[in-house]
Amino acid sequence: MCNLYSMTTTQQAMRQLFADLPFWDMAGNLPALPAIYPDMHSPIIRVHQGGVSLGMGRWGMPTPPIFLDGKKTDRGVTNIRNTASPHWRRWLGPEHRCLVPFTRFSEPRPGGVSWFTPADDQPAFFAGIWTRWTSVRKLKDGETTDDLFGFLTTTPNAEVAEIHPKAMPVILTNPVDWTTWLTAPWPVAGTLQRAMADGSLTVGDRPIKIAIS
Repeated sequence: MCNLYSMTTTQQAMRQLFADLPFWDMAGNLPALPAIYPDMHSPIIRVHQGGVSLGMGRWGMPTPPIFLDGKKTDRGVTNIRNTASPHWRRWLGPEHRCLVPFTRFSEPRPGGVSWFTPADDQPAFFAGIWTRWTSVRKLKDGETTDDLFGFLTTTPNAEVAEIHPKAMPVILTNPVDWTTWLTAPWPVAGTLQRAMADGSLTVGDRPIKIAIS
């Protein structure tokens, strides 16, 4: 499943996407991130004081304890499908939801990877969840407390199914859906765990466009 994506949207561009809301930028000086891998820090957007905040999270939610027996570290879970699991249900409320900005994402294929970009380069977010958690991610670092995040997956659309027939990230491109994901009760927000329409993604390995603010 998706374990590599890029985020090259500028902070100013993200601010403009939420121009009708108070916007707190807590991400510092954010460079373009052409390759984001599990356990890396990358931007997430959360509800904050009647508006939204842009901050940094570490990719990989806490692993269910059953899979940690005998292990000294928890590298985290990047992609989440079974939202009925008690392990994930605790983080499905609005206070634990986030939007994960991305430019494109990849899926492995024989001999390389395929990259998927929203059609017309429209702004897009993964539907994510987050939590503040204390754990040992790496032995050399010992115990750390981090804002961790992962994003939901669902049945793939036609473009992704050709490469990865089991799942794709939940992708939101409609501003109404962004608000719903961040604020609505779970019975409403959970309906967004669905595939993009067929034809909504372009596929290839074209160069990434990096905007300069």
